[in-house]
Amino acid sequence: MRFAPLAAALLLSIPTAHAATTTTLPPVLPPPEMNSTPPEEATQASPIDRALAGDWRSEKNRARDAYRHPKQTLAFFGVDPANQTLLEIWPGGGWYAEVLAPAFQFGGGSYVAIVPKPEGDSQARSQANNDKLRAMFSARPDLYSHAQVRESPDAAPELGPPESADVVLTFRNAHNWVMAGNEQAMFQAFFKVLKPGGTLGVVDHRANPDQPPAEMKTSGYLPQAYVVALAEGAGFKLVESSEINANPKDTKDYKEGVWTLPPTLTLGEQDKAKYLAIGESDRMTLKFVKPQ
Repeated sequence: MRFAPLAAALLLSIPTAHAATTTTLPPVLPPPEMNSTPPEEATQASPIDRALAGDWRSEKNRARDAYRHPKQTLAFFGVDPANQTLLEIWPGGGWYAEVLAPAFQFGGGSYVAIVPKPEGDSQARSQANNDKLRAMFSARPDLYSHAQVRESPDAAPELGPPESADVVLTFRNAHNWVMAGNEQAMFQAFFKVLKPGGTLGVVDHRANPDQPPAEMKTSGYLPQAYVVALAEGAGFKLVESSEINANPKDTKDYKEGVWTLPPTLTLGEQDKAKYLAIGESDRMTLKFVKPQ
């Protein structure tokens, strides 16, 4: 009924010479703001997307997304910030922590950073990394107030109550445990802390299959078959491997090992352009499950 005056006015404005002509007026449509809008859920980004787009991430860290593929990697591991308890083992400087911890805060799940207890030859470095991570968490309670930090000794890892975690992730750390000789203890600890059916995700520098075994202690690269054997020896089953983080340009034959490549660039300016063109290392991405 509210459109009747408008229609009448339009009819009266027609010239009298055409009064006998039948005129069909266009239908009157409701204004645009009355059209239906999509549900809020359809316009909201996922917790992981929100974290990846966060303005707290530095440009330097964002630039590494091209090599570390965080969105695809976390999807491959089945990470769900709304419904899981996730342990990140040895987050180091916090590259993944600044994505995972906010995502789990947004989603309502639980994120726990497992850091090495400062001791022995690596005490100073471990303490510096742990202090940096805690400072990052305390500086932004809006992003990290729910994140937990647990220290664990290397030789006898203590990751949390048995069968308390849904997912355990570790990025570029297995080679460190091989170099230290505590790799079996770490994988056994992963198995103990995970719930039956829980997921272990491992990313690390991948050696050529014919790499001499001794080079595992010096190069930073590990044969994929060796890492699979470590996990299976602890009781895990390999679900799937992915080439998300592969880099066929990586020749893996550098005198200074994997640290020759970015982001470390151990050789400094020497052949820097060459190593930047190669990019970061070729990496295995392995998903294991703890049997039910």
